Amino acid sequence: MRLTNVQALIILGCIVLGAVTTRFLPFILFPENKQHPKIVSYLSVTIPAAMMGLLIVYSLKGTSISTFPYGLAELIAVGITVGLHLWKRNVLLSIGVGTVLYMVLVQFVFA
Repeated sequence: MRLTNVQALIILGCIVLGAVTTRFLPFILFPENKQHPKIVSYLSVTIPAAMMGLLIVYSLKGTSISTFPYGLAELIAVGITVGLHLWKRNVLLSIGVGTVLYMVLVQFVFA
């Protein structure tokens, strides 16, 4: 199905509006000079750990430990990710390095 120019512009406008709204709404709702609600403070502490747990479960759900390479790529990548996170305390760095390491392991080392 091909879109007309008007339809494409409407879709693009909706995407831009959604992106701008989600970027600026937190700053409007929770300005710096006001105390944040307790739930927001609680979520800012718990969500990164919950995300890491969710990613680990999702990443390891199809791992076969009964056939070669016996889950070694996953074990190495998870170990490095956890170690890096405990060392640097940076979620994006930990996930990024772990993902790249895992891809290198499964594409080149254990291929």
